[in-house]
Amino acid sequence: MKIDMSGDQPTIDARNLGKLFDLPPEEVQLLMRAGEITSRFETGEGKDAGKVRLTFFHGDRRVRLTCSKDGTVLTTSRVTSERP
Repeated sequence: MKIDMSGDQPTIDARNLGKLFDLPPEEVQLLMRAGEITSRFETGEGKDAGKVRLTFFHGDRRVRLTCSKDGTVLTTSRVTSERP
């Protein structure tokens, strides 16, 4: 999986995010528009320089992608937990 890093903000294909949340892509788009899937984008510093982290939240589920600067996904984690 690769994230599009060409714009000001990274872009993930709804099909890819849907697979991670076990949702159809159409539902991902609707949930994002409704603010029910939210995200956080972080740029690595120090030993993590050159990496970015995208975290997506939906209900009690969290999906975190750590990527290289070009958008190649290095690690993926999916957990169920309470949102801070």
